[in-house]
Amino acid sequence: MDALRTWVFRIFFYGMSIVMVLLVPIAALFGTRVLRAHANFWAWQLQWLVRTILGARLRIEGSVPEGQLLFAAKHESYFEALELTRMLGSPATVMKRELTKIPLWGWAAQRYGTIVVDREANAAALRSMMREAQKARATGRSVLIFPEGTRVPPGEAPPLRSGFAGLYRALDLPVVPVAVQSGAVWPRKGLMHPGEIVFRFGEAIPPGLPRREVEARVHAAINALNGG
Repeated sequence: MDALRTWVFRIFFYGMSIVMVLLVPIAALFGTRVLRAHANFWAWQLQWLVRTILGARLRIEGSVPEGQLLFAAKHESYFEALELTRMLGSPATVMKRELTKIPLWGWAAQRYGTIVVDREANAAALRSMMREAQKARATGRSVLIFPEGTRVPPGEAPPLRSGFAGLYRALDLPVVPVAVQSGAVWPRKGLMHPGEIVFRFGEAIPPGLPRREVEARVHAAINALNGG
């Protein structure tokens, strides 16, 4: 049954995604607000498919905070990459540079207002990321980062990438950690399963803390659902 669910979901999700990406140039003609609404509609469609085809439901623990913030989230599947942008009011999301090389999608992501970072995270790349993040801050947008750098299997807790601490210092915003449990429903490899996807919003951590302290607090908070 899981094999059938997986293939039906993939056919609908990737088919829908191709259509949504092809429509991006049209949405972009009407400005950034319409482009972001287009992205939010894509995320809504994904949530509907996850609920209807996979039989999975989303549970939110804690309150979704308002205001301009830095969000640091766990990353186990593609689900949160789309759903959090919708839920958090279209924040500027930190995205790996290699994703911008995907035809049309990369252009669309940059028009949307993502913050591009190189995987190597050398000094020049980090300075470029900080400049883009500060531009986003100046427009009043929140920023979303997956500080462990990539999708990880449930239960794993790799260290935070160096870019998080620099972003936290440069933006001077409270950081809200978001624990995510989605990998059991949508694993990086293999079949998908029914179940529950959980987002847990932690308490806001004030700006200006020493690097080791803020990294330790964020790392613990985004991994709070591990094994739970």
